Amino acid sequence: MTVTLPIALSCGDPSGIGTELAWLARQALGAAVPFFWIGDPAHLPPGTPYAVIAAPAEAQAVAMDVLPVLAHPFPHAAPPGQPDLRNAAAVIAVLERAVALVQAGEASALCTLPISKKVLKDGAGFAFPGHTEFLAHLAGVDRVVMMLACPELRVVPTTIHIPLSEVPRTLTPALLEETIRITEAGLIRDCGIARPRIAVAGLNPHAGEGGVMGAEEGAWIAPLIARLAAEGMAISGPMPPDTMFHRAARARYDVAVCMYHDQALIPIKTVDFDGGVNVTLGLPFIRTSPDHGTAFDIAGQGIANPSSLVAALRMAQDMAASRGA
Repeated sequence: MTVTLPIALSCGDPSGIGTELAWLARQALGAAVPFFWIGDPAHLPPGTPYAVIAAPAEAQAVAMDVLPVLAHPFPHAAPPGQPDLRNAAAVIAVLERAVALVQAGEASALCTLPISKKVLKDGAGFAFPGHTEFLAHLAGVDRVVMMLACPELRVVPTTIHIPLSEVPRTLTPALLEETIRITEAGLIRDCGIARPRIAVAGLNPHAGEGGVMGAEEGAWIAPLIARLAAEGMAISGPMPPDTMFHRAARARYDVAVCMYHDQALIPIKTVDFDGGVNVTLGLPFIRTSPDHGTAFDIAGQGIANPSSLVAALRMAQDMAASRGA
């Protein structure tokens, strides 16, 4: 199905590299992936050709060498690399506006440029660990799953932004099962994979090696996987984490469900550091994001790499087509 609605691109922190990446992505994609940027035009790099639109539907009438902008005024300037706490509330408001547009059917998907969680917390009392949790809150969803994806690998961390010492008590059979089920449903609905092949990593070295290096695999991870397989799910594991990410192993599954943050993110950032995309599964709308941060240290220097944003916009378009959005 051809996607006709444009993608909403939220500005993220305007002092980061997001303002540069929006125009670079427009140059790279042209008419292939229609999108519009939501933010303050005054924050765009000097000389950026842009056209202010009144509604998302106008985005596709804008010339391909011009950035369509849905203007959202901010209270203060945004010098590159110098985040201003006084802009924090406006960053949050842009996200709320973008979600409202997608939910209203005016945009096919949401792609988010990076925010600074510390800036939002210090400047506006932001009470969420990050984008993912805030979007779930706006959507009224209790639980979502973070997936990182590139052409060669998809990974899902079951526990995310918590200290490693907290992983064993946070990781429960219920949490792992819910993560696996949301992942399977997301790949079916958003990626067009009729029967996703799911590989589950072990928690311990060598997946516990028969209980010698940890008991969780034998006690409940393997039985959970066996029960889901008996239901008809294409699932395997628990697999030794140190041997499941080489090229031949990756060919045997569509997604790897991992137990904690670095177990998932180190492999994908090694395989494709510049092209990885952050996807939120379990939302009623599509959300993708480049897999990097605000990069305040290089903002304004003209060296930002748009590869991850370009990949995120393309993936959002593909997922929207899969949903029929």
